[in-house]
Amino acid sequence: MKITVIGAGNMGAAFVKQLTRAGHQVSVTARDSAKAAQVAAANPGAKAVPAAGSVEGADAIVLATGYADAAGALRGAGDVAGKVVIDITNPLTADYMGLTLGHATSAAEEIAKAVPGAEVVKAFNTVFAQVLGEGADFGGGRKVEVFVASDSERAKSAARAIAESMGFAVVDAGPLKNARYLEPVAGLNIYLGYGAGLGTAIAPVWIRKA
Repeated sequence: MKITVIGAGNMGAAFVKQLTRAGHQVSVTARDSAKAAQVAAANPGAKAVPAAGSVEGADAIVLATGYADAAGALRGAGDVAGKVVIDITNPLTADYMGLTLGHATSAAEEIAKAVPGAEVVKAFNTVFAQVLGEGADFGGGRKVEVFVASDSERAKSAARAIAESMGFAVVDAGPLKNARYLEPVAGLNIYLGYGAGLGTAIAPVWIRKA
């Protein structure tokens, strides 16, 4: 697939790494163009591009900014109408120990409202950058799971294909409004990783009895 990654922070860089390894055509753009260039240079096959028009021709867009910057970054990237947008954001408080949205809405739903016409899918928001960068295999046949929620079956299919191409297992988490549940799961994971000192080599999984 042709995939545009918006954001060159820890998550954006991990995405570029794994997507290029999986054979996708990857473009990366960021507010800091030098950082985007650095990420692209570290991953042969990726290219850094200016924000404006960066989503043209893309099969999918990975939104790897902070939540507060997400809608603006999408608008600045070009026409996203009809595009699959993979929202990995979480609406975190300044200390990362809480969420600023919940119960009645979610970051994913607010982003979808801000960019009508885009096919938004919530995914990867429960995966730490360390886990994404090091890969989905936790040993012993265990794979990290990516929870996927969207009102668009096309967007779900794209997110599933991308996740599986990188070695992740996928759980269909229903419609986009279920991001209201996935974002608190991510909040708990962040608390356990940082607040409880478990580190960032952890990930939530759903166990199914054989």
